Amino acid sequence: MADDIVNSAIASRQLPLLQRHLAYLQQFSPYYRRLFQQCGFTSAGLRSLADLQQLPVTDKNDLSRFNRDFLAVGEEKVVDICQTSGTTGDAVTVWQTEADLQRLAKNEQLAFTAAGIKATDRVLIGAALDRVFMAGLAYFLGLRKIGATAIRAGSGQPTLVAELIRQQRPNVLVGVPSLLLMVANQLQQRGEPPQTSGVEKIICIGEPVRNEDLSLSPLGLALSETWEAQVLGTYASTEMATAFADCSSGCGGHLLPDLMIVEILDDAGEPVAVGDAGEVVVTPLGIEGTPLLRYRTGDIARIHTDPCECGRETPRLGPILGRRAQMLKCRGTTLFPAAVNGVLQQITGVQGYYLEVHSEFDLSDRLRVVVGCDGDLSVTMVAEQIAAKTRVKPEVVLVSSAAIREKTLQPEMRKPVTFFDYRDKDSLV
Repeated sequence: MADDIVNSAIASRQLPLLQRHLAYLQQFSPYYRRLFQQCGFTSAGLRSLADLQQLPVTDKNDLSRFNRDFLAVGEEKVVDICQTSGTTGDAVTVWQTEADLQRLAKNEQLAFTAAGIKATDRVLIGAALDRVFMAGLAYFLGLRKIGATAIRAGSGQPTLVAELIRQQRPNVLVGVPSLLLMVANQLQQRGEPPQTSGVEKIICIGEPVRNEDLSLSPLGLALSETWEAQVLGTYASTEMATAFADCSSGCGGHLLPDLMIVEILDDAGEPVAVGDAGEVVVTPLGIEGTPLLRYRTGDIARIHTDPCECGRETPRLGPILGRRAQMLKCRGTTLFPAAVNGVLQQITGVQGYYLEVHSEFDLSDRLRVVVGCDGDLSVTMVAEQIAAKTRVKPEVVLVSSAAIREKTLQPEMRKPVTFFDYRDKDSLV
């Protein structure tokens, strides 16, 4: 009963915001004006959140093919241009107005405040503010609204990040978990244990740090133990310009109802039962430059509605279980790369990794796992550990940790690339 009351209260807040959003799309977005006409839909026809089901979803292909048609303001109102990182396809442009930047700052202010960030904190931002990425800019704007000190380290050079931690003594780090583990290793090699650096809290971006049950994953535990700091997770994307961030209780990413509507859909595009996993589909509210409706993220997760220890009553998004496009079918077993990553993160001696997938034959994929190791590690042991947890025994190859860094740390990407999908190329051979 309590959940019904909470959901009803959230719906009553979101409905007028959604109606305003749809009216804006119909008037100003060339893409959605055309879509509404094709569906015979008008913004005045939406009477409840459930009426969203009348409209088709938008996906990355739509945003890429018709990118310019998503621009809903005149060029003179655009004050910032962002692009997606292109990790899972061609980069697309996202245009932002001054109001969009204010919204972005508000989002990160709320997210960081929920995570316990205060004006007295010194926060190192391990994310790029350059290369037209949104993440670093968003974090900087949010920290400014809180009044915290921002140390803009960027993500490209672990050595520089380590040096800034040593010099500037931040008590909070924001960055990709695997990068921050590299930084910790560099500090350790200098004879400066990361546990003595003064870091108290780590807010992770780009990679999940929680298991399905919301406990810390092996990666999250490694960070927590290495730095002796609290580890919290976030989930966001450039397209939706909104984040789901753990509160200080670390029980999943809280929804910001005034900024986002979330649906969890099955393969047929229908809503799943509460608590079941499905594709995350989002409608960001209040965006002017590049507004979206029912945008398919391609990410698989579940919504948690049980009470959070922090007292907030908003639903929470659990960790990303995998990307729909990266789902593998190996000898009758379905799995996501994240399952393999979780095993590798628990094996002592693994110093980075990446996965390659090829087409083996119809409806079956061949998985190759490349593992970094500068010491003693057995190919057989690694393969058997993966098989024990996933029921798939892949080909395993050992290379140097330097070779892993060379392959996965790509200058144009904001986080390490650890999945390489060659299935489309194989089909052309």
